[in-house]
Amino acid sequence: MNASPNMPSLLILNPNTSPSVTALLEAAARRAASGLRQPVHVRAATAAFGPRYITGEVGAAVAAHAAMEAYATAVRQDGPPSAVLLGCFGDPGLFALRALSAAPVLGLAEASMRAAAAHGPFVVLTGGAAWVPMLQRLAQALPLPAPMLGVHALPRSGGEMAAQPQQAGEWLAEAGAQALRRWPDARALLLGGAGLAGLAAPLAGRLPVPVLDNVDLALHEALRVALAAETHEVAVVEAGPWTGLGPGLAKTLPSPSID
Repeated sequence: MNASPNMPSLLILNPNTSPSVTALLEAAARRAASGLRQPVHVRAATAAFGPRYITGEVGAAVAAHAAMEAYATAVRQDGPPSAVLLGCFGDPGLFALRALSAAPVLGLAEASMRAAAAHGPFVVLTGGAAWVPMLQRLAQALPLPAPMLGVHALPRSGGEMAAQPQQAGEWLAEAGAQALRRWPDARALLLGGAGLAGLAAPLAGRLPVPVLDNVDLALHEALRVALAAETHEVAVVEAGPWTGLGPGLAKTLPSPSID
C-alpha cells in the first residue's frame, strides 16, 4: 500500500537483528490493518546491531540502544509515524523511545499484558528461562487489572519456535498444560515473544482457557492508537555531548558544540 500524506501510519520496530522476525511482525500488522475501515500505512524497521534474538538482560540492554537508532533512522528516512510498536516482549528501551518520539510508543509486552489481564489472572508462555525474572519485574511495575500469576519458560527461544511452527504448537500445548497445573487459577495463557506470532490460533480448543497471541493483542491497540493520531510534545532529551553514536541518533539527539 502506498501511503498518502494524510494516511495514519504505524512504525514497527524490531530490536532484534532478525529480518525474519521483522517480516513476521510486518505481515501480522498488514493482516490486522486490512480489516480496518480506515487504511493505516504499516512500516517496519530492524535493528542494525545487537542480538539476533534477544534472550536475556545483556541482549535487552544492547537492543534498547539499537531500537532507538532504528527509530531515529526510520523517522529521518520516511518521516514521523502516527504510532510506534516496539516489537519485543521485553519492551527494551520503551521509556527512552517515548522520550524521543512525538508519536505514542507502545510496548509489545505492556500492551498485550494489559489485554490479557482483561480476561482475569493470566500466565505467560515464552521461550528461555532468562526471561522469567525480567517479565516478572515488568509485570509487577504495570498497573494491570488482574495479576500475571507467573511465567512458564520453554527451553527453546522464540526464534527457534518461529522456525518450527508445527512442532512449536505441540511444545506450547504441553507447556500450557503444565502451566495450568501449576497455576490453576489462570483464566488465560499469553504467548509472549515476537517469534510466537500466529502460534496461538492452532491451540484454540486444546486447552481449557483462551490462548492469546501477544502480537495480535498489541497490534490491535497500536492500530487503534495510530488512527487516533494524537501527537505530543517530545520530552527534553539529554543534550549530551554524545560520542560514537550511530548516524540516526547522531543527527537526532541535541548536542552542544565543544570548544
